[in-house]
Amino acid sequence: MGNRTARLLILQMLLLPVLATGQSSPVLVLKTRIALANVKGRLDHLGVDVKGQRLFATAFDNHTLEVIDLQAGRQVHTIADLYEPQAAFYDVSSNRLFVACGGDGTVKIFDGSTFQLLQTVKLSSDADNVRYDARSKRVLVGYGGEKFLQGKVARGQGDGALAFLDSAGKQTAEIAIDAHPESFQLEKLGTRVFVNVPDHQEVEVADVVKGSVLAHWLVKTCADNFPMTLDETHHRLFVGCRTPASLLVFDTESGKTVASLEALNSDDIFYDASKGRVYVLGAAIGNGTAGSGFMDVFQQKDSDHYEKIASYPTGPGARTGFFVPEWGELFVSARRQGEQSAEILVYETK
Repeated sequence: MGNRTARLLILQMLLLPVLATGQSSPVLVLKTRIALANVKGRLDHLGVDVKGQRLFATAFDNHTLEVIDLQAGRQVHTIADLYEPQAAFYDVSSNRLFVACGGDGTVKIFDGSTFQLLQTVKLSSDADNVRYDARSKRVLVGYGGEKFLQGKVARGQGDGALAFLDSAGKQTAEIAIDAHPESFQLEKLGTRVFVNVPDHQEVEVADVVKGSVLAHWLVKTCADNFPMTLDETHHRLFVGCRTPASLLVFDTESGKTVASLEALNSDDIFYDASKGRVYVLGAAIGNGTAGSGFMDVFQQKDSDHYEKIASYPTGPGARTGFFVPEWGELFVSARRQGEQSAEILVYETK
């Protein structure tokens, strides 16, 4: 089979969703694919500039951050020499771009227009997920604590914590976490933050005003709880596990698990409030990081009941992405495979 034929077959797979029983039309449509030239290896989490219509892709193994102009549909800038970048956040109010780097535990702050480095914040180790607290106008970064992957220490040392940074990069507070914090989600109507702590097989619930942990919710039926998303309206927290691959649903008022669903070995999950759906990005059960990527779509029947309505093949190592509710679009990162460049897949919700 020639390279051209192979590429055509891959494209056909990406355009053809695997629909669940009873689902007559696609719930997601692949709008376009944006090539990322000279990007090798694993891609981590994405950030977005909604007003400026830009996407920021952290290329972990490539040690770069790729800036993508979504109107033009192309890669327009590369920030190089980042030590294992894992997440990015753009603060429109200050026009500053925050990039968390796991390799050296730093948060690099760049001018959002010129991409000039303005500040380097040094945390103890493994700067990871980044979120924004609109109430206090501070950026939160999870860092520190030993990180275990597949039962072995991957990296990290010291105590885990969430660091609070102002727009200039000054650390104003922190919340101590028992081990390395993975994905975390903040309430918009309340003051709590929910934190996945896979090394303790639990979700830690903290108060961002008090700066302390309020509760520990055990993840009883699975392990390696990395991704997370929040449905604040219905008081539901979604937690993705890798062992076994599953999706748990917690009641955020009681802390109890109300549903457990078979799902992908996931890195990112997103809740679509307008359609009552959960999008799970990851690999099929048994596949590793570089395995064939898929996206499962679950429909919320009510607060305690969910049904998988579709599954889409994405691409090699396509385990991370970003959902932009303002646009009804979901972006998925696919790593380079042979002659096929790394790329961003842009899906429109239906």
